[in-house]
Amino acid sequence: MDKKSLIGLGLIAVILGVWLWLSGPSKEQIARNKVIKDSIALVQEKAEAEAKKVAAAQQKAADTLKPLVKVEMSDSLKAVMLASAYRDFTPSATGKNEIYTIENENVKLTIDSRGGKISKAELKNYHRPDKTEPLVLFEGDSVNFSLRFKAFQGQNFVTDSFYFKPVNQTATAITLRLGTSKADSYIDFVYSLKPNDYMVESEIRFNGMQDILMQNEDVQLAWAMNYPSQEKYIIKEKEGATTIYYKQENNSVDYINQLKDEQIELNAADIKWVSFRQQFFSSIIIADKVFKKEGSFAKLGQRPESKTVVKAVSAELGIPYSHEPKETFKYKFYFGPNHYNTLKKYDLELENIIPTGWSVFSYLNKWLVIPLMNGLSSLNMGWVILILTLIVKIVLLPIAYKTYMSGARMRVLKPETDALTAKFEKNPDPMKKQQEQMALYRKAGVNPLSGCIPLLLQFPILIALFAFIPAAIELRQQSFLWADDLSTYDSIWTFGDVPFISWAYGDHVSLFAALMFVSTIVYTYMNSSMMPQQNTQMPGMKFMMYFMPVIFLAVMNRYAAGLSWYYFLANMFTFLQNWIMRKVISDDKIRSQLEANMKKPAKVSGFQKRLEEMAKQRQQGVKK
Repeated sequence: MDKKSLIGLGLIAVILGVWLWLSGPSKEQIARNKVIKDSIALVQEKAEAEAKKVAAAQQKAADTLKPLVKVEMSDSLKAVMLASAYRDFTPSATGKNEIYTIENENVKLTIDSRGGKISKAELKNYHRPDKTEPLVLFEGDSVNFSLRFKAFQGQNFVTDSFYFKPVNQTATAITLRLGTSKADSYIDFVYSLKPNDYMVESEIRFNGMQDILMQNEDVQLAWAMNYPSQEKYIIKEKEGATTIYYKQENNSVDYINQLKDEQIELNAADIKWVSFRQQFFSSIIIADKVFKKEGSFAKLGQRPESKTVVKAVSAELGIPYSHEPKETFKYKFYFGPNHYNTLKKYDLELENIIPTGWSVFSYLNKWLVIPLMNGLSSLNMGWVILILTLIVKIVLLPIAYKTYMSGARMRVLKPETDALTAKFEKNPDPMKKQQEQMALYRKAGVNPLSGCIPLLLQFPILIALFAFIPAAIELRQQSFLWADDLSTYDSIWTFGDVPFISWAYGDHVSLFAALMFVSTIVYTYMNSSMMPQQNTQMPGMKFMMYFMPVIFLAVMNRYAAGLSWYYFLANMFTFLQNWIMRKVISDDKIRSQLEANMKKPAKVSGFQKRLEEMAKQRQQGVKK
């Protein structure tokens, strides 16, 4: 590989490096992430110790009650034993789990009297692939929601072991009460739904609990669930942005790396909300004010072997409690789709859980792609992507024209460049040849690097769509042509597990990805034929131009079909643009213009002078 090829590859590396630096995390984010990671071991130790204490207390209570099962005894003795284990909470220690439901047009919630928790959330307007019943976000033992606190002389209690009783219920709201032996001491869980909303208004009311709950002890809210598989391919759910997002006061929205098993302590600031995010749906808990940062953490766990569970998530959040006779902690649940406009209307930065791309790249999705998909939601999304491609191509048409003209000028200059090649064929002098070649380009008014500019301008579009398309709920279960879901890969042939091939390429053939690959190869060939000088000057770059589509094929074969469809259309529109411009723009006219330019005195910029001076100095150094 010659020096020019190395220089070309070096320029590409510099461009990629600058892009990564501009779009990477800030120093503040790096510092915050370091603090979070350094505290993981401490948080795990604390959580394990607390879990052991709770388990020991529950086991002690169970051991206390075992004689009640094996030995017949009087009701009064049973009451004494229960009172010893549960004290003021004895009235709620036994009972039968009753099921209650509340619902609106969007959501149906099932609530258990045991623990007073929402045990099932159904989204009426969505369903799983090949199913017709409403999509279930979670249900049964896959979810846990409880308060943890210390009472009396330090005894641990967890509300999911008690039975709540309804004190008020309508079709859209319910209040469940954890009673005590004192009529004026209780804890209420309140849930209510507004019409046509995914938000659940919720409250925890402490009434007369100041003498039962221990002073100077926090109340913790524990929330955990296993993400059930909701999509056609669970492997894509595990690889996607299925993780935990969270927002802390005065900090930007952050998240746990979805590829890791990680527990983080949320001690940087008080917490506004925590989102258990799945690929297209989320369960989010939001404080009206804040959750306390002390003792709060979030944990993400992988489930690589499970065929039904994507990941396991949990969070423990501090509840502000001041031991007043009456206190209310207000919060909300969001059970719904990861739809940008739906989340944005709550004005809580919830929309940031949707991966729209880094930094400035995200604005393409926010200002063009999302509004277009929402505005044309009545159309099939395959046609919407076609319209999107057309709009992007029209916007970039002036740049495409300049690119074509640059290639055309280089093409009609081929006789002169061939003459230069022949001149230095017998007595090679690469430096002198380069100087004369640049002088020729300058006289003709040709910029050999102008063809790189459109590629750089299209790069942000590629990156933005690469991040957003697989997470766009607008594409979920949207069929088009042979693809039954544009949000994941299409497969015209699944050949199964083949050593190395399955690892590098996948176990199937995506026709959209194959069309994208073929069109890219054809475009590369056509572009090379239009600029033959670059093929002889930079053979290493030519190899890279053909090798990169092969790598891209391996990636896109397992990526969203909607994105491959966009890239294929972009290539086809480019073919059409170039064909029209070649018919309209005459090479003879371009030749005449270049000849006229070469008769004029060449203008040399200060930058070009410095480049030529540096080249001369290097040449003199070589001769010495």
